[in-house]
Amino acid sequence: MSSCLKPTRTVLLAVGSFNPPTNMHMRIFELAKDFLQKNDHEVLGGIISPVHDQYAKKGLVSASQRCSMVKLAIETSNWINISEWETQQEGWSRTAETLRFHKTALNDIHSEYEWAKQIHAKMPDKESPLNINLKLLCGADLIESFAVPGLWKDEDIQDIVCNYGLIVISRSGSNPQLFIYESDLLTRLQRNISIVPEWIPNEISSTKIRRALRREESVRYLISDSVINYIQSNHLYTS
Repeated sequence: MSSCLKPTRTVLLAVGSFNPPTNMHMRIFELAKDFLQKNDHEVLGGIISPVHDQYAKKGLVSASQRCSMVKLAIETSNWINISEWETQQEGWSRTAETLRFHKTALNDIHSEYEWAKQIHAKMPDKESPLNINLKLLCGADLIESFAVPGLWKDEDIQDIVCNYGLIVISRSGSNPQLFIYESDLLTRLQRNISIVPEWIPNEISSTKIRRALRREESVRYLISDSVINYIQSNHLYTS
């Protein structure tokens, strides 16, 4: 961080199924934190927000089970938290709505949410306004999904990128820079998009984990042992 500038207070938010949460889900938080702290940001915390059951993705186990697994997966982290807000709504929430809610709650010094309290506890200076910046943390697959017809509203994309910003972790074989170049909208907003390369290739995905579990193959060292024990105890992802 520059010694001349006060670092920007920043929190990272990741949304998704987390079905189940993998070591890669945790790893992208670390990559983003390293990147931001080298670029004049003070990363106060990370938030995982599992999607509502009404997302209705094939093979999606219940929100309560996914939240339980996320809580186990983050036990070894002293800065990543879980928010169950999305799962407690009446239906599926758009990402722009989720970001708006979490940013408002983060900047409320009297917030009732445990994840907000945990983040506030790391702040020596709690004078109002808190001015906490919230960024959406994602993989290259999310930014590429902006091109899927009917999946995203242009006004939501503009809201997300303009008012929050994206931290995109690129995987081998992905080219988010090219995707941004090919999108007029994202090209206009690219100053608010940070691409963070993963130099140690890691192709762990929840889809591959579920496939291995259906085939009764080992997933040890790909997801935490506590999550494996939970999956086995609750007979999840069986064929």
